[in-house]
Amino acid sequence: MSWLRPLLLCLLLAVVPAAWAVNPDEMLADPALEQRARDISTELRCLVCQNESIDDSDADLAKDIRVLVRERLTAGDSDDQVRQFLVDRYGEFVLLRPRVEGHTLLLWFAAPGLLVIGLIVLVIMARRRRKPVAVDELSAEEQRALDSLDGPQA
Repeated sequence: MSWLRPLLLCLLLAVVPAAWAVNPDEMLADPALEQRARDISTELRCLVCQNESIDDSDADLAKDIRVLVRERLTAGDSDDQVRQFLVDRYGEFVLLRPRVEGHTLLLWFAAPGLLVIGLIVLVIMARRRRKPVAVDELSAEEQRALDSLDGPQA
């Protein structure tokens, strides 16, 4: 029976949904504006955590950026203007999905390009392996020279 209490605790923790990092004091009164803020927040990287959106992060900087997003939206900025403001302020690293532009082409196409090149190399190597290597017969002169290298046989 001592195993029952830890099992129930694990089940309870598995069932409880993850808490949102957005605090109630950050939320906007207008539900449509709040939804826009949430949509933007899920696309922005937490600069402290780096692999979380600011919507999921508990870092102080993420909270500041969430508040900044809401301030910009209430000031009348469009979603793109808010994103551009943050890119201007923090750089493109703040975007979880970088834009496809001239300076990010390598980022977007290097991995798929290397994968295609690797597959082509593997196909070429597999085809070369299947081809039998042609063995030329030795001429009579070459055979005599080879026999002379073996030395006298007993």
